[in-house]
Amino acid sequence: MTTPVFKSLFVFWALTFFAITSHAATAADPNPKEVLKIMHRVADWQLDNWKTKGFKYPKSDWTNGACYTGLYSVGTLKGGKKYLQALVDIGNELNWNTGRRRFFADDYCVGQTYAQLSMKYRDQKMIGPFILLADSILAKPHDEPLNWKNSIQLREWAWCDALFMGPPSLAYLTTATKDSRYLDMAAKLWWKTTDFLYDPSEQLYFRDESYFNKKEKNGQKVFWSRGNGWVLGGLVRMLENMPANYPDKARFEKLYKEMMAKVVSLQQPDGSWHASLLDPESFPIKEMSGTGFFCYAILWGVNHGLLDKATYWPAAKRAWDVMVSSVNADGMLGYVQRIGAAPDKVNAESTEVYGVGAFLLAGTQLYHCLKK
Repeated sequence: MTTPVFKSLFVFWALTFFAITSHAATAADPNPKEVLKIMHRVADWQLDNWKTKGFKYPKSDWTNGACYTGLYSVGTLKGGKKYLQALVDIGNELNWNTGRRRFFADDYCVGQTYAQLSMKYRDQKMIGPFILLADSILAKPHDEPLNWKNSIQLREWAWCDALFMGPPSLAYLTTATKDSRYLDMAAKLWWKTTDFLYDPSEQLYFRDESYFNKKEKNGQKVFWSRGNGWVLGGLVRMLENMPANYPDKARFEKLYKEMMAKVVSLQQPDGSWHASLLDPESFPIKEMSGTGFFCYAILWGVNHGLLDKATYWPAAKRAWDVMVSSVNADGMLGYVQRIGAAPDKVNAESTEVYGVGAFLLAGTQLYHCLKK
């Protein structure tokens, strides 16, 4: 016969177990509404920061260009019209021009958002100036070696960050204009950069030639988290614009899967990636720009059938959780490494617009994944 005390204990432990397992289930499967809510909080903070403090960098700068990609993505979701309108307002202020250094990939990163907006609103004027620039890119010989000297970055994609800035801009322009030449050039130059900077043995990209012989404190090669995040972010955005029968698509998919397997193997126990991929103890703290782009790339692959969800979902989930934990109460995303070219320190107050872009890109893919 069961005593009242035993019954009480049984009920207590049953309720406790239910609460714990319910919490675990919630933690494993975020609610789409919660994802959208935190995305809006981060995006609203960014818009308010621009409104109250002004733009820290020129509006056509790559930093903001990377942010715009995320604002556009969240703008396509429920409640996102104000983000799209903010981008249209910025484009109008710039007369839809890119940056002043015409052949510097950083300065036409904004082109990808212009192309997306032009398709959204069916407005050719949004890509008119960029088409002229893209045509001049097509006309260049692109026959210089990518050695890090003589300001090569102003003419060629000689550093890995460029693979997020330049190729997707040309690829989205192909989708907007139906002119395959832009995507073809993007693919051609992608492989030129890859042949130079990709390390097949490590399945990661050096930032530029100057890092080929550098070593971390632990003796490993220097592979920068955000640098490889730029690559994977650019890679999925290239794939997004490739027709199913595109000649190079299988090669891009192979590279993507190869890099994803490597990157996920380097994820830290808290779900983040530190600034240095092969020496995480050199800066032993979570870093949100690399983490954000990696999370985006993983979820994009899951959503598009390139990655097995059962295998890769846990990594994406852990990454998203640590990203959410890095959002301050007011919506500011912290732990974002500042502008640089190599692993560096970071803290709760470190924030940059490109980190916001990565967060919103990842959140959009997570939202779509959860809604399936």
